[in-house]
Amino acid sequence: MRADYEKMARQAGRKPGRMLAALIAFLLILLIVAVMILRAAFSGSMGFSGGEPEEKYKVAMIVKSTKSAFFQSVFAGAGVAATEYNIELTTEGPETEEDYEMQNALIDQAVKNGADAIVISAVDFEENKAAVDRAAGKGLPVVVIDSDVNSSLVSCRIGTDNLEAGRMAAEAVLAQTEGELIVGIVNFDENTANGQEREAGFRQAMEESGRVEDMTTINVLSTTEDAREGTRELIGATPGLDVIVTFNEWTSLGVGWAIRDEGKKDDIMVTAFDSNVISVGMLETGEVDASSCRTPMPWAIWEWRAPTAF
Repeated sequence: MRADYEKMARQAGRKPGRMLAALIAFLLILLIVAVMILRAAFSGSMGFSGGEPEEKYKVAMIVKSTKSAFFQSVFAGAGVAATEYNIELTTEGPETEEDYEMQNALIDQAVKNGADAIVISAVDFEENKAAVDRAAGKGLPVVVIDSDVNSSLVSCRIGTDNLEAGRMAAEAVLAQTEGELIVGIVNFDENTANGQEREAGFRQAMEESGRVEDMTTINVLSTTEDAREGTRELIGATPGLDVIVTFNEWTSLGVGWAIRDEGKKDDIMVTAFDSNVISVGMLETGEVDASSCRTPMPWAIWEWRAPTAF
């Protein structure tokens, strides 16, 4: 049974996550173009020459991390779409996924630089609110992708159904294990919306199953090094640990390496998130048993604010 499951997990790991991220970015830019056209139509400011807009719109994409495989793919897709639709696109983010202050500074700088729209994957649900509100208050459409911010002025939200993603991770665990379980959760910044939503969905499904003997969460920095060290400490402090679940690219790598360090791949089931090429390799070598990838089904437009609000 475990061999069949590992085969399924390896196949899931090979889903074209990068192509899908590029597709999402492409659709995102299409959406921004539509917003720009609607906004200009209300103001009467757009002119056309040879069927093309005279003005080249500026879009600032500000994400949590510029180094992850997922956001590199988003940048690639957004770049293609920006070229296609004559958009001046900038892509930026902080050095770490906890640095909301730098992200706020990038938002403010984008406004000063004359951006016409901002795309953001927020580091902190609460702490990014003021900067997003300032930008929206100046008339800029703000589109949230991937990780939400607590702002009512956001024009559109596009992202994963993170609660459902968490529940799917729990379903994978429950389908391939028996009896009561001791579960460890290695999550990233407790103020980042998508990670907390994934954990909430996972916890809901696990608690509904009635099979949890104990469930412990540790929050680590969103780096492979901190996740690796935190996971090793979790393993050492939790005798009989059956399952570890984790919810982003960097923590997935850190958990996988910790399992390798401790020689626990046959003892602890690991459910990871995202499709970094290294973590996909861990599906092959057994440190990771399942990995959730962002496919077309979980992605949806959460909210659209009417253009008359601009």
